[in-house]
Amino acid sequence: MTATARPTLVACPACAAAPSVQPVEIPKGAQLALSLPTIHCSACIAKIERGLNAHPSVESARVNLTLKRAHIVAAPETDVTDMVALVEGLGYEAHELDLAALSATETDKAGRDILMRLAVAGFASMNVMLLSVAVWSGAEDATRDLFHWISAAIALPAIAFAGQPFFRNAWAALSKRSLNMDVPISLAILLAVVTSLWETALSGAHAYFDAALMLTFFLLAGRYLDHRTRAVARSAAEELTALEVPRAFRLVDGEEQEVAVSELGVGDLIRVRPGGRMPVDGEVIEGTSELDRSLLTGETLPILAEVGQAVSAGEVNLTGPLIIRATAVGQDTSLHQMADLVAIAESGRSRYTSLADSAAKLYAPGVHFMSALAFLGWYLYTWDLRTALNIAAAVLIITCPCALGLAVPAVTTAASGRLFRKGLLIKHETALERLATVDTVVFDKTGTLTEGVPKVTNAAEIPPEKFMLAMGLAHGSSHPLAQAIVRTGAALGVEAVKLTDIIETPGYGTTGQWNGQKVMLGRATWTGAPEGQRTATYLKVGDAKPVAFTFSDRLREGAAEAVEALKTSGKEVHLLSGDSEGAVSELAQRLGIERFEAGVLPAGKVSYINDMSDSGAHVLMVGDGLNDTAALAAAQVSISPASALDAARVASDIVLLGNDLAPISQACETAKSATKRIRENFRIATLYNIIAVPLAVAGLATPLIAALAMSTSSITVSLNALRLR
Repeated sequence: MTATARPTLVACPACAAAPSVQPVEIPKGAQLALSLPTIHCSACIAKIERGLNAHPSVESARVNLTLKRAHIVAAPETDVTDMVALVEGLGYEAHELDLAALSATETDKAGRDILMRLAVAGFASMNVMLLSVAVWSGAEDATRDLFHWISAAIALPAIAFAGQPFFRNAWAALSKRSLNMDVPISLAILLAVVTSLWETALSGAHAYFDAALMLTFFLLAGRYLDHRTRAVARSAAEELTALEVPRAFRLVDGEEQEVAVSELGVGDLIRVRPGGRMPVDGEVIEGTSELDRSLLTGETLPILAEVGQAVSAGEVNLTGPLIIRATAVGQDTSLHQMADLVAIAESGRSRYTSLADSAAKLYAPGVHFMSALAFLGWYLYTWDLRTALNIAAAVLIITCPCALGLAVPAVTTAASGRLFRKGLLIKHETALERLATVDTVVFDKTGTLTEGVPKVTNAAEIPPEKFMLAMGLAHGSSHPLAQAIVRTGAALGVEAVKLTDIIETPGYGTTGQWNGQKVMLGRATWTGAPEGQRTATYLKVGDAKPVAFTFSDRLREGAAEAVEALKTSGKEVHLLSGDSEGAVSELAQRLGIERFEAGVLPAGKVSYINDMSDSGAHVLMVGDGLNDTAALAAAQVSISPASALDAARVASDIVLLGNDLAPISQACETAKSATKRIRENFRIATLYNIIAVPLAVAGLATPLIAALAMSTSSITVSLNALRLR
């Protein structure tokens, strides 16, 4: 046990999981981006912005809650570590992100675009509907024609603007010689407009301008509801790339040079300061320290780093300075390979076919076939092109998938609202559908089932005097085990003994003097104690036998309940961790998990999940660290806590907003109910078409009937979805 792992700072109900950064200067005119994993509300934003803007070197600072980032414009001489320390001093975790590796557009342009088109379609449809009411009430001849021409003047530009998402998607599908739901939508809208213009020019009795606008409005509403169920769609691989260290300190002829990581080559000597992340894979050639590998491997305790120790990009140097020789740089580093794993896993998940897409494959050709038959039949019956075209357009309009377009997003929105009140945020549009099929749940250990915060388990067995001495040494260290001793002592009312000549030995522990005796707190081999199976640190006073302080990780709230509920519902529960065999086995026994594996690397987790998926299992992955990111993307569906690192949250489909894991089992049940409602909505839409199509084919689908039918089906589907609430 040694010192100087950065302390966990908690101001919001989330735990810190972010690596430190190396001290560098911001070049003139550049911006700084900090990731803030623990912020969760407007109070967090206000506090951080006030603190940053009060710094004399900061010109401006803005915090984005959705992305959990701070953007800072500062003076050229500003040190990054000053900004990180300032945010940590406010009680929040922070680490630097490389802006060059992130997408330049972070605003939700797609959502704003749909909302703007929805507003235009809604405004236009209300005005045209007022004119249509006058026509339906008996307006004739010149008055009717005038109202139709005014409706056309309103509808044409409105549809041209609002219907662009459907037109673009339909053209993209047709250009690839395929069909999707937007093809019949676009064809119905265009035919409705063309036939209505033709009828208006010929002083016809019926025009479908209102139906075309209503159709556009209802479908855009469905699109927007669908969009709202997702968080900002960012790539997890992009987030992982941004976590790479942007700059490093290379040694050339013994002199230190600050260079971009992209300039490093294999064989270069690099100095990594305490608190800094490894910029490349390499080997330690000078120095002794400890490495925090928890974000990459899940190991709860730091490992000793000596000459000859292999290190990986992304690991955090905790105590002493190290000089490493680069063995892999750029795309060859372990962190970059992890990003590649995520990208591959994400592409596999994208092959999932949603219920709506499955319905579209049957619906689109069916509608076109019925419309074509209606056109052909009426043309052969009447030899009147105008009549045949009008009826074909009526078939497309009245069968157009308003109900189908709302079937999924209406249910998803209702279910998402229900789960949000229970502390779960649905990010992906098909997450509920995939969650409903889950039969196997895989948990990560550290930071997921446990809080990642060790606690002393044998405090009652340790003499008070020894505890006081241990606290005296532990107060000067930020090592996780030292902090656990301090927390436990404070809870028990133990006061620390004041020691003199306190010295830290990087990688081993801390020593001090008390009443002329040497006091040591640290590793077993360093203090002369035998190595044990359990996690422990040892206190040695003079020549006395070392006293062991044993530790275990605290269970996350609701972990036991969640595991039990999932097992009761018939699901298999697995535990995968990069931690040691003893720690994983102990936790598995505490929670009653029969299937577990320890020492699993990120690629191993992906292989484990892929093997289960290949055998027919539908896997839910729950994890929080960089080492879980690829597995989260590879699983059928995934959940990460709000305290997870940015990359893990982005890779997951659902975010657990609170600390309690209990809602996970409830989410599975809600997902099953939601899928049931979606299928019911499809049946409602099918029943509607069974009734409506004969009316349209028979030539009875007047604009009034079309408007009533579309509205009735859409309202019915929406009300059925609201039953989930």
